[in-house]
Amino acid sequence: MAGRARGSARSLLAALLAPALAALLVSPARGRGGRGHGDWDAAAQLPPLPPREDAARVARFVAHVCDWGALASLSTDPAVRGWAFADVLSLSDGPPGAGSGVPYFYLSPLQQSVGNLQENPHATLTMSLAQTNFCRKKGFDPQSPLCAHIILSGTVTKVNQTEMDFAKHSLFVRHPEMKTWPSSHNWFFAKLNITNIWVLDYFGGPKIVTPEEYYNVTVQVSGLSCHLPGLETSDHSSSNTSGAC
Repeated sequence: MAGRARGSARSLLAALLAPALAALLVSPARGRGGRGHGDWDAAAQLPPLPPREDAARVARFVAHVCDWGALASLSTDPAVRGWAFADVLSLSDGPPGAGSGVPYFYLSPLQQSVGNLQENPHATLTMSLAQTNFCRKKGFDPQSPLCAHIILSGTVTKVNQTEMDFAKHSLFVRHPEMKTWPSSHNWFFAKLNITNIWVLDYFGGPKIVTPEEYYNVTVQVSGLSCHLPGLETSDHSSSNTSGAC
């Protein structure tokens, strides 16, 4: 009798907890993409992809709607020294609707990738619409060329004082959890100085976009038109540190 009572109690408890557990599994994660994080998690809110023949605009679109990417650097770990080493990093090119095209990062010397970059700042960053609802909604596999992604190569450097406020606001509005990360980790703001761009959004191989083409486009996102006139490759973000469109 006692065994049956315990079994019934466990069944009742499981039935009561099931809705809460299901809600936890399907709710957006608060660390990224949670409600109110200033990004486009709802499919209805994601702006339409620019025309695929306009590779520069597609690249800027992907860079703006993505808020994390895989950064590859050259490892300094003795076990794999000189080998490619990839890590997932949160990033932002600006507040929603005010993208600069410059990927900003919040980094710590404790990160293995940062140790790599201190010895060799050259790196390659990949961002894909697979992290949005675009590819899932259309049934595109993340590796399919139709699931647009971009590959950016360049050097990672700390941002200067001119860009500091814009980099901080760009990252914290998209990744508010960063505000609570321990100061003892000596976090700092960095960016990728882009030198090479590849866009893969259709069959036939990647399209090559120059940094000049990339920065000299008008990007229509969330009803806002952000135009960045021709900027020099040495400091692409200096003319847009306010984040205004």
